[in-house]
Amino acid sequence: MTADGSADSAPRVAIPRDFNAAVDLLDRNMAAGRGNKLAFVDDRNSLTYAQLAERVDRVAGALRRLGVQPEQRVMLCLLDTVDFPAAFLGAIKAGIVPVPVNTLLTPADYEFMLRDSRARALIVSDALYDKLAPALVNQPALEHVVIAGATPAGRLSFTTLLAEAPAKAPATATTCDDICFWLYSSGSTGAPKGAMHLHAHLTLTAELYAKPVLGIRDSDIVYSAAKLFFAYGLGNALTFPMAVGATSILLAERPTPASVIRVLRQKKPTIFYGVPTLYAALLASSDLPQRGELALRRCVSAGEALPEDIGKRWTERLGVEILDGIGSTEMLHIFLSNRPGEVRYGTTGVPVPGYAIRLVNEDGTPTKDGEIGELQVAGPTSAAGYWNNRSKSRETFLGTWTRSGDKYSRDAQGYYTYGGRTDDMLKVSGMYVSPFEVEATLMTHADVLEAAVIGRADDQKLVKPKAFVVLKPGTNGSPALAEALQTHVKSRLAPYKYPRWIEFVGELPKTATGKIQRFKLRERERT
Repeated sequence: MTADGSADSAPRVAIPRDFNAAVDLLDRNMAAGRGNKLAFVDDRNSLTYAQLAERVDRVAGALRRLGVQPEQRVMLCLLDTVDFPAAFLGAIKAGIVPVPVNTLLTPADYEFMLRDSRARALIVSDALYDKLAPALVNQPALEHVVIAGATPAGRLSFTTLLAEAPAKAPATATTCDDICFWLYSSGSTGAPKGAMHLHAHLTLTAELYAKPVLGIRDSDIVYSAAKLFFAYGLGNALTFPMAVGATSILLAERPTPASVIRVLRQKKPTIFYGVPTLYAALLASSDLPQRGELALRRCVSAGEALPEDIGKRWTERLGVEILDGIGSTEMLHIFLSNRPGEVRYGTTGVPVPGYAIRLVNEDGTPTKDGEIGELQVAGPTSAAGYWNNRSKSRETFLGTWTRSGDKYSRDAQGYYTYGGRTDDMLKVSGMYVSPFEVEATLMTHADVLEAAVIGRADDQKLVKPKAFVVLKPGTNGSPALAEALQTHVKSRLAPYKYPRWIEFVGELPKTATGKIQRFKLRERERT
């Protein structure tokens, strides 16, 4: 580990100047003789690598026939089916910029992103079309709406367009530094921001994280509960398996404990990617298999820090470690991670080779070991900036460094521990309190399923922690249980950190990635 927090054993990844990400991911598998191997399997269909290559060519040709030009945008609002990789990679091969978007948003969100991106075409799953329809009015740049699935009158059919397109299509000449695709941020602190990623970035995440840290190989079957439209899910279920010739299982429906357990039992994935809230829900399910019943050899968690108790209980139950890591839309995938065989639950591990980490105080000076500071990261997959948003770009991208918006501390061994989002941190009695630390401690209680902590002013207008707690099924909240939970925290943390108020709730507000939206709880307290 070097003094600036970077890993000193980064693989040397040479990306040629003339480079097309889709061509790279497809051609490496065809050259390796994997044409007949399954690439993607969804609820109804599957594609071998050869079938995927043809389908990608047909998408590229179809988009060209519609008049979409290189560097113009095509928005993808697609469920996790085999249509997603075909549409995403087909656009990239044609030099067109795909913009995958969250399938769980509101018409107002889609209206904003269509207008902001100036997308010339939209490809949308039939099950999502009615929700998007109101957003399609008065979109001056949008020329074509293509439906994947049952197609209403007056709209273009994805199936028909591909059937009529040529089976072979040349790749548009692109460079490693051309804009390849966009991913919109969640917009939890304002309007969504379009992070622009380059053609080199997909390959770099696979070479720097997936191969040396995760250890993915061609014999793996992978399943990601995080969807393909997220940076996390895109790497998990598309880039990483294609980088080595593995097989990816796709699930169109929501990843509930029941649906995830069904996939784990029936499809036998060897690598599973989840988020902390899902791991907690799976552990609370009576249907979760026992050790030895599944094919898992690797599990990964990101999206939010993994509580130590959840990681330990998962390993005890299934005999498989969870590699907790952190990534972001802006950095494309995980840049700080635990390692197989070296997991330290309660930490987010050490920097991924090729990335440097620094922690800084509010005045920009470096923190000392054990002190909480803002995490900033430098690495080759940082977005080129936010589309059409110079002020936010200047706030986030500081030369080679990218601000994560997270608070972390580092110990003397170089392991990083999550403190919370920068805007979620509390100062109690003049000292920082990490909401995550209090939440993780509450979740070690036998009756607690989930917890979220925010700051609330007491009668003297001093900020103290308040906890919102979701109990496990069959457990009822009571003043006695609230007091027991407070005692539980006091016995494990410094006394000033315990929640002065505990409110039992049926569920917590979350983003589609499973991140707790503490700002909504703060808004609720103010009303």
